[in-house]
Amino acid sequence: MSIPLRQKVRVGTYLMSQRLRRVEKFPLVLQLEPLYQCNLECAGCGKIQHPDDILRRRLTVQQCIDAIEECGAPVVSIAGGEPLVHKEIDQIVEALIERKKFVYLCTNAILMERKLDLFKPNPYFAWSVHMDGLRERHDQSVCRDGIFDKAVAAIGEAKRRGFRVTTNTTFFTHDDARSVRDVLDFLNDDLKVDNMQISPAFAYEKAPDQEHFMGVERTRAIFSEAFSGGRRQKWRLNHSPMFLDFLEGKVDFSCTAWGIPCYSIFGWQRPCYLMADGYVSSYRELLETTEWEQYGRGRNPKCENCMAHCGYEPTAVLKTMGSLRESLRAAVAH
Repeated sequence: MSIPLRQKVRVGTYLMSQRLRRVEKFPLVLQLEPLYQCNLECAGCGKIQHPDDILRRRLTVQQCIDAIEECGAPVVSIAGGEPLVHKEIDQIVEALIERKKFVYLCTNAILMERKLDLFKPNPYFAWSVHMDGLRERHDQSVCRDGIFDKAVAAIGEAKRRGFRVTTNTTFFTHDDARSVRDVLDFLNDDLKVDNMQISPAFAYEKAPDQEHFMGVERTRAIFSEAFSGGRRQKWRLNHSPMFLDFLEGKVDFSCTAWGIPCYSIFGWQRPCYLMADGYVSSYRELLETTEWEQYGRGRNPKCENCMAHCGYEPTAVLKTMGSLRESLRAAVAH
């Protein structure tokens, strides 16, 4: 199963309407972070390093509704922290689905099997399970043994119950082309997840481990080799072909971080969920007061090693929409 036809049509119509109205900046995906608390302490995470009083804070259901209604993005990625720790997470998901938003609930899967009964399969809903490699590599990444097996079991049970399941895999300097291929083959062929999202790790300033984030050249070399031989056409990757070209170094883009805005317990995060250069109280203020030209590789030292999807996938989508050839290629790829 690829991206559902309903979602492709809805998002395509949304993009076309923005273009016809000549809207310059608009959101594709809302990154919603209703809490920062997590039940893991991953070495590469910059969200859980806040003091306890911050980790205890939660967005309310109404705050989550207000955020999506304010920005109007067709897709919502609920992250954190670990969203399943939030006692009202099922209500948040239900409210967003009622508004016909396509919801991806990100999770490390520790609580997933226990909480499956809180949710129902729905064409507007998908699980997004964090999978950073095969057993040894994943457990090393999340700094706890046994989490890989929990995730595999939860994915299997969710699939059995009829849920759509996607995965999110981050690659670090430990990885090479073979490890990329191995985990994607496993997710694609063995677990048969519906889609897979991939990204090179970004160096969060607060992350305990600052030594294993890939730079641009390393990223391009690894993905170019991993994708060789037509393998990327085999995998059900949840990305535009142009973003995959970008990872390989075949094309280069500027950053459009406004395409995936982040709303959290602090408000609208500037400029993206990977960097915290201040917060504002409204989405409009985020768009109008952020100096977007100061972000991206070649513009900001903090961005020099970033090739993350939150800044560059929106650019790839917009480039695709502006080209008939690329639009056809994207249609065939999915």
